[in-house]
Amino acid sequence: MFTCHQALVWYRSLLIVLILFIVLILWCPPSAAEAAFAPAGTWHVKWAQEGASRASTAEEQESSGSQKSPQFPGLVGSEFLFEAAPFPSCHASTICETEQGLIAAWFGGSEEGAADVRIWSSRQVDGRWTKPLPVADGLPDDGPALPCWNPVLFQVPGGPLLLFYKIGPSPSNWWGMVKRSLDAGASWSDPERLPDGYLGPIKNKPIWLNQRLLAGSSTEDGEWRVHFERASADLAEWTNLALRRQQGNFNIIQPTLLRGKDGRILALCRSADGFIVETSSEDGGETWSQLRATSLPNPNSGIDGVTLQDGRQLLVYNHTSKEAGSPRGREMLNLALSPNGEEWLAAAALERGTGEFSYPAVIQTRDGLVHLTYTHQRTRIKHLVIDPEKLVLQPLEQGQWPAELR
Repeated sequence: MFTCHQALVWYRSLLIVLILFIVLILWCPPSAAEAAFAPAGTWHVKWAQEGASRASTAEEQESSGSQKSPQFPGLVGSEFLFEAAPFPSCHASTICETEQGLIAAWFGGSEEGAADVRIWSSRQVDGRWTKPLPVADGLPDDGPALPCWNPVLFQVPGGPLLLFYKIGPSPSNWWGMVKRSLDAGASWSDPERLPDGYLGPIKNKPIWLNQRLLAGSSTEDGEWRVHFERASADLAEWTNLALRRQQGNFNIIQPTLLRGKDGRILALCRSADGFIVETSSEDGGETWSQLRATSLPNPNSGIDGVTLQDGRQLLVYNHTSKEAGSPRGREMLNLALSPNGEEWLAAAALERGTGEFSYPAVIQTRDGLVHLTYTHQRTRIKHLVIDPEKLVLQPLEQGQWPAELR
């Protein structure tokens, strides 16, 4: 039998254990507590679960000018590519799937057009984005530094990962550059200047057609004009596929290319005229139809789209006008789908609030999920993951975005 002294010692020890247990529960992060008491072999966290946690944190840390990001059917994950970076401003992201996973790039510096603006990149490794690193700059062998612009990533099937970008004092007199990677963006070749007269993909990804790249491009020297460029896989041969005529006095740049089930190629273009403008080709990009205004608005902001594996067309854009209404300009970023590239249905308002949500880049990965990145308040790049099969679509009555989806 215990003596009174032994019983007292035993009860005191039990009390200390209980106190320590309570402190552990109250003060340890949930993940630590779960890890401490989880059975062996059960401590696994899937990317989607991590993404949900990061999305919650990201929404809490959004800048004061933004409202909380909407939730909608089909949203799988939401996160920022970085929380802190060695540049105050960033814009014009691009995203690509490689054999080793996702990679993104954008331009960043003190402000758009400043001499310190470089191309930065981050890779997704084990479900986490790596620290942003500079991968291209406008530092010449001699002379002043120049800003970099509009990176575009493209994985050549069975070949290198390409990084297109521009260098120059402004969009009216920049020139095209490219770098190559054989290790999914972990390292890059020396920069190469594209042949004179060629800018490469100006904002949005090319498409792979007949073992060649077909890219949407444009110029901004005096007037805005769209053209198309075709290049061999090794980039040794280039062809300019200019529009025979640019009727309608449209001011258009930065086309995104979609592929129809019938082989037709549809180009949707940013415009300064208040609406998205389209043209199409039935011969692989050799010739293009007359330009035509679509029913979709455009507040003079970049767009991007992708043809889904099931043949539907997905478009990310700002469904607003530049001046009138609220939200306006780049205050709302939207997602729409079309069965044929002509009739569009509203799917989701990805962002809405004061400030800027703009310049999307969108792809569909081999697993069927849609990944998109975009500028968030010019300070960070946001990444969303969407299951297109779970999107709930609504009609755009008289071209208006549904109030319940705002």
